[in-house]
Amino acid sequence: MVGDFWSRGWVKFPYDPVLADWVEHALPAAQQSVRDPAFAEWLDCEGTWFVGVDALPNDTEGRVGNSAPLAGKAATFLQDHFGQLPLHRGQVSVIYPGYPRARRGESEAAARYRRNRDAAHVDGLRPMGRDRRRRIDEPHAWILGIPLNEASEDAAPLVVWDESHKAIGAAFRDALADHAGDVLHTVDITDIYQATRRTVFETCTRIALPAKPGEAYLLHRHCLHGVAPWGDGASVGPDGRMIAYFRPEYPGGVAEWIESP
Repeated sequence: MVGDFWSRGWVKFPYDPVLADWVEHALPAAQQSVRDPAFAEWLDCEGTWFVGVDALPNDTEGRVGNSAPLAGKAATFLQDHFGQLPLHRGQVSVIYPGYPRARRGESEAAARYRRNRDAAHVDGLRPMGRDRRRRIDEPHAWILGIPLNEASEDAAPLVVWDESHKAIGAAFRDALADHAGDVLHTVDITDIYQATRRTVFETCTRIALPAKPGEAYLLHRHCLHGVAPWGDGASVGPDGRMIAYFRPEYPGGVAEWIESP
């Protein structure tokens, strides 16, 4: 199963009681963060998405409140293959009925892309400046998603494009091949990113990844992914569909982000 991560760019881990215990501690903290006025700016898309960056009060080993460090099958896999990277405060991503609606300041084209293409993206390529050009700004080592509550399978699940990490990684390596390591983060990769993304839509299978508390999914850093629209018959409790995400960065920066497997 874990071999799928390298060949397909993602892997879903089955129910793990160790992780389920961690979720029991993380859920109340996440609920409190969503209600915290200090994080009010993270409620976007006309109230249908709480972005929740750095909203989970965990330490660098993943402890939340009185929980143990983040552990279990997924954590063991990550430590075996990536070493012990210190964790940032987790993202608390919450989707509510009616998603997607336009983000603040989002153009009609961007809102349409959100509706029709799941806002598909590769993490760490934030648009910058007035021209909204993209550079590799956050060289994440991996993306780990941990569901915090129960929701129906059509309640805006994460979606991935199978094996998309291969095309994305190859394109970026080609685009950055002639640049020195200390300037890689300054290189404009907008055009190659958009062209490769179009190729991925044409050649890679879109897969929805609904999951329950105690399960988890891991994405390759180059994997194209997004969030599906809220289903017409989707159901969830009053908290919305809540997922905690961890995305620690490579200590070697963009060079490591490009060249690692």
